[in-house]
Amino acid sequence: MRFEITVTREFSAAHALRLPGGKCEPIHGHNWRVDVTVASDMLDAMGTVMDFHELERLMDDIMTPMHNGNLNELEPFRDELNPSAENVALHVGRSLELPGSVRLLKVAVWETAGCKAVYRPIS
Repeated sequence: MRFEITVTREFSAAHALRLPGGKCEPIHGHNWRVDVTVASDMLDAMGTVMDFHELERLMDDIMTPMHNGNLNELEPFRDELNPSAENVALHVGRSLELPGSVRLLKVAVWETAGCKAVYRPIS
């Protein structure tokens, strides 16, 4: 892919990882940062990979339900996925509905300034 753009959004949410043996760590919160990088071989009629504001809207549609919530109480983390940073990245990546010529390169999720998890779809 010749062209890439990255958009960063933030949300605040609590979570508690489910540990082996059925226990959970204590519930705690983070100010999560999510970076989504998309790419295309061609630019659109405006000369862009896609409109930054459209990517922001797509990300907000996914992250707004998580904002100020407990991830353990929300799908897909309630039953299917442990609410780890890796699985938050997976959830965002799988949920994005991008225009036809635009491909997801990666989703990076920061739990804290020094702790990041990255999801890259297999192409």
